[in-house]
Amino acid sequence: MKIIIDRQKINTRAFMANFASVGGLLLLLASVLIPLFLPGWINLSSILFVIGLGAAMIGIYFANRWVRKPRPEESLDKALKSLDDHFHIYHYPSLPCDHILLTPTGLIALEVVNLNGSFSYRNGKWKEAMTIGRALRYIVEERVGDPVGFSQAIVEDLERRLEGELKGEFKIPIRALTVFTHPAVELDIEKPTIPVCRIEKLRKQITINSERLSSETYEKLNAYLERATVS
Repeated sequence: MKIIIDRQKINTRAFMANFASVGGLLLLLASVLIPLFLPGWINLSSILFVIGLGAAMIGIYFANRWVRKPRPEESLDKALKSLDDHFHIYHYPSLPCDHILLTPTGLIALEVVNLNGSFSYRNGKWKEAMTIGRALRYIVEERVGDPVGFSQAIVEDLERRLEGELKGEFKIPIRALTVFTHPAVELDIEKPTIPVCRIEKLRKQITINSERLSSETYEKLNAYLERATVS
């Protein structure tokens, strides 16, 4: 499998997450020390405390997304490493989907959820079993939201973009797939409108029942997605 990834985007966002985290902690430390050495500056201390707390929480939130390992692209690459070179995966293109897999028969938009916990999906609604640990991390971690609904919106957006890019010459089969990458996640899924799976089941979910793309169409898609990822 060929991997195309925007390393600059990852490095930039990881740097910003670390900068916000460390900067916020330094401001918190300053807010504690100022009253001890400069009692007349108590108002500044309060301001620094609020700013520092906010910056630290924002930094930790994004560090969980861009710094903590394994990152989503690492989990996807490991799960799909046995695929041959007819499969290309694009990480963090300038598109509404962070991960797109080009297969010989079409595209798969991968919506990744990297959360620990128990999640259920019934009657079109997601629910999360709230534990003490999850409650403590809730402010600084992503929410599950509605990955199924979001994936459907991604497919519609990609269809519009590709229709404009290819000028309506080809109808590209596009599937959406929601994959949970955390090794300890528990899922109870009932009749989702798109496939939902754990990372270890991903390899079995990436087939598209369609005719093989022509070499011309395949190359046009590859060129478009590469430009969107590394340009």
